[in-house]
Amino acid sequence: MAEASTKKTTKKAAPRKKAAVKAPASNKAEAKTRFNAALEEAKAGAAALRAEAGDRAVAYREQAKGRGEDWVTEAKAYGEQAKGKAGELAVEGKTKASDALASLGKMVSDNAVAIDERFGSQYGDYARKASRGLQEASVKLDNKSVEEIGEDAREAVRKSPGLAVGLAAVAGFMIARMFSRN
Repeated sequence: MAEASTKKTTKKAAPRKKAAVKAPASNKAEAKTRFNAALEEAKAGAAALRAEAGDRAVAYREQAKGRGEDWVTEAKAYGEQAKGKAGELAVEGKTKASDALASLGKMVSDNAVAIDERFGSQYGDYARKASRGLQEASVKLDNKSVEEIGEDAREAVRKSPGLAVGLAAVAGFMIARMFSRN
């Protein structure tokens, strides 16, 4: 057999060319110009939107301010109406309280004779004295204005706040009892 010599043959690979896509300089410049133009257009659009938003904000602010002023005017008108109605109700309440005191005084005076007969003249005199006091309080209440009564009440609270709180608690309890029964 013949000795065969095998030679390894190495083949050099042919150099590959890079497939780089190089744009010509004119294409790069055009792309840059278009990008810059688009960027400027976007900036201009944003500025226009900002200006429009500012104009709308000013318009809304003016509209809200106008509505707010209208509401304030309406609230003042309602406040004046409420103040007038409260004054009328206070005068009406003062009149009713005065009438109630006068009628209570008259009722106590009318019953003074019966008290004399049942319990003695000393208790009848107490009833007459209480009747006079109630009728005098009724006259004083009639002669005072609502503002004077309010000032008197404030002065009484300043002089003895504990008594005022106690009276308010008793009055609240009595009112609650009246409404809880109904």
